[in-house]
Amino acid sequence: MVARRAEELGYASLWTFQRVLSPVDASWGEQYRSVQDPLVTMAYLAGQTSRIRIGVAVLNLPFYPPVVLAKQLSTLDILCHGRLDVGLGLGWSDEEYAGVGVSKRGQARRAEEFIRLLRTLWTDEVVAHDGEFYHVPPTRMDPKPVQRQGPPILLGGGAPTALRRAGRLADGWVSSSRMDLTTIGEQVAAVKAAAAEAGRDPEALRFVCRGVVKVRTEDSWAASGPRPPLTGSLDQIRGDLAGLADQGITELFADLNFDPEIGSPDADPVASMRRASEVLEALAPGAQ
Repeated sequence: MVARRAEELGYASLWTFQRVLSPVDASWGEQYRSVQDPLVTMAYLAGQTSRIRIGVAVLNLPFYPPVVLAKQLSTLDILCHGRLDVGLGLGWSDEEYAGVGVSKRGQARRAEEFIRLLRTLWTDEVVAHDGEFYHVPPTRMDPKPVQRQGPPILLGGGAPTALRRAGRLADGWVSSSRMDLTTIGEQVAAVKAAAAEAGRDPEALRFVCRGVVKVRTEDSWAASGPRPPLTGSLDQIRGDLAGLADQGITELFADLNFDPEIGSPDADPVASMRRASEVLEALAPGAQ
């Protein structure tokens, strides 16, 4: 199993992602056509591993009542003995918003209230909240997460307002699969600036790169311009990691779901697993 092998190889974390729907014309991309629920997946991984951290990049917070998500994530943190990392975002799909029956009205204000309420539910003995979007009468939410202040919250999003929100409110920032990795340092700098302006320590934040890894030969990209970071031979991909660290990235996870030769539902499952295992071994911490 990939998760157990990653733990054996010394990887620091395992990550999953969320999609609840996909368009009939598959216009979002192959990787979105068949996505399992991340909360259920992480619960399974909690029982299959013992050391490696378990994260999601990202859950779309408007799709949940905060008290329900707080309970689910608290339970997950207990199941994995305090190894949970929580990526949160607003989501971008109009179809998914319609499908779950929520509006995009007041997205930014909703997100800030949601995050604050989530932490209150995780930490306060008695919770009482009366906000613009959410109301919780004086009640208790137990049991609390294993991690004392709750699982770390990493916010996604690349818009300036999203980056400022991450700097002000979150434990870090997680990039999207579409991020330009040649300029990702600009987003890191924006988050750090917002943290400093809010009186927080920018150097205490985590910056997680969703690294879309594609093992390819040179002729697959040469005609379209310079080689994209994390695309190429395994040696080239390993060499890209230092450049991302120089831009302020503190953690990177290799996301093979976004390689259609591996992540497409139409790809041969045996060949996909073989290719994924090769990358897993080659990019393991300490691999030469």
